[in-house]
Amino acid sequence: MKLRSVLVLMIIVMTAPTVRADSSQTDFSGYWHDGKAEMDGYRLTVSRYGQPRAGTCVMIYVTEPFSDTRRVKVEDPDRDPGDTFDVLKLNLIRDFQTGVYDYNTMVSVFVRSSDFSPVKVSFTSAEWCGHVYEELLFYPEKITGYYHSYFENESGPRELENPNGGVIEDNLFILLRGLRGDFLEPGGERDIQLLPSVFSGRLAHTPLRWVDAKISRDSGTRTIEVPAGDFETMVYTLATSEGREGTFFVEDAYPHRIIRWEMPADIEGEFTGSKRLRYWVLNKNGDEKHLRDIGLE
Repeated sequence: MKLRSVLVLMIIVMTAPTVRADSSQTDFSGYWHDGKAEMDGYRLTVSRYGQPRAGTCVMIYVTEPFSDTRRVKVEDPDRDPGDTFDVLKLNLIRDFQTGVYDYNTMVSVFVRSSDFSPVKVSFTSAEWCGHVYEELLFYPEKITGYYHSYFENESGPRELENPNGGVIEDNLFILLRGLRGDFLEPGGERDIQLLPSVFSGRLAHTPLRWVDAKISRDSGTRTIEVPAGDFETMVYTLATSEGREGTFFVEDAYPHRIIRWEMPADIEGEFTGSKRLRYWVLNKNGDEKHLRDIGLE
């Protein structure tokens, strides 16, 4: 009787339907507060000086305690708990070659992990011509910051309104993942005010300002092939009043990683691999081997 019961149990387990572990069924804290970061690698093509440039991209997602008044990572959250809240941080690194010299850029996006509203964005670009640094701090009704550039007449303070429901383009790499629920239902669309990416603004030397845009989601999913394999994806489309259009292919299964995106400036980014690691301790000779786990050498 015991053997028969075991066989029946095995049959039930083997034939049970697979339950999609989507954002509504997966506990955010349980996944994102495990003491590790998610490292995602991409093969990147960037348009610069009128030509496509091959490069690499890494997206690093990690939660950390953050100071509301100082807008920096908190080393001791217990020291002033009233000033501390949890953020999800995205460090988005793009490196690419332009002829004899290269570009090394990074955008850091800090959002409240409770609702993914932005609190800070910083940007750096290092190339042979010089340095650029930009910082934006988000408050309920305004955005403040500063832009430092090696170009004449580009440096200066930033101050913009922060419209209710406004979306910053750099935050789409978080929002569209739907880590606490889908950004849009299948077939849905939303009119928004969009603050264009600080990366694309830097390459185009355009002023920072809000534009009208529409985000829509396909009613079905699409299977796409990238260097990391085949993935079933949700498809989001972005169109701005300035004529910029982009497409984001987001993994249908949790944790809904960005599988491919196509945007002006970033012509295309294609997923090469992913790993959850405590990358900040992997700083010894030989630890470079972990780059292979995300498809980068």
